[in-house]
Amino acid sequence: MCIRDSTNYYKRRKLILSGKPRLVVRKSNRYLVAQLMAAEPRGDVTLAYCHSRELEKYGWRGGTKNTPAAYLVGLLIGYRALRAGVEEAILDIGLHRFTRGGVLTAVVKGALDAGLKIPIGSGVLPPDYRIRGEHVASYARMLKDKEPDLYRSRFSKYLERGLPPEELPEHFEEVKKAILEEIRSS
Repeated sequence: MCIRDSTNYYKRRKLILSGKPRLVVRKSNRYLVAQLMAAEPRGDVTLAYCHSRELEKYGWRGGTKNTPAAYLVGLLIGYRALRAGVEEAILDIGLHRFTRGGVLTAVVKGALDAGLKIPIGSGVLPPDYRIRGEHVASYARMLKDKEPDLYRSRFSKYLERGLPPEELPEHFEEVKKAILEEIRSS
């Protein structure tokens, strides 16, 4: 099986010519990855890195590719970028489509809240209720009442991890607090 690397070189050239580090956000079928990259003549250099699997270290039991997880990944990469001495970056989403209020913009919102400066319009960032996962919780409540079998099927991973999806907003706040406490203590 051959995996082909697809790159939009026109777009990459414009990003590199800006002279700023790039906040590279990529998503797979199960995870999110955020990296702060600097273009050097010998190749790209990683200044900071965060993978959504790391959220388990802070007690995260939710999905690893949803909007709340994306925000937390952005928060972590933002603080790590500041610790690496980077205060400003530009967004690089590669070949992914840009969606208003989507998962990739949730990573940006987390990085912005950490203090990293990224040029992006505030109208494209997801609203706070989506960041906290309130939309997931309300959908779960509705399904639990009307179709319990579908509820158990749709949220089986949450339930396996011991997190009722109706409690996702509270769980998000707990994990965010744990991340912020670790940042303050280091």
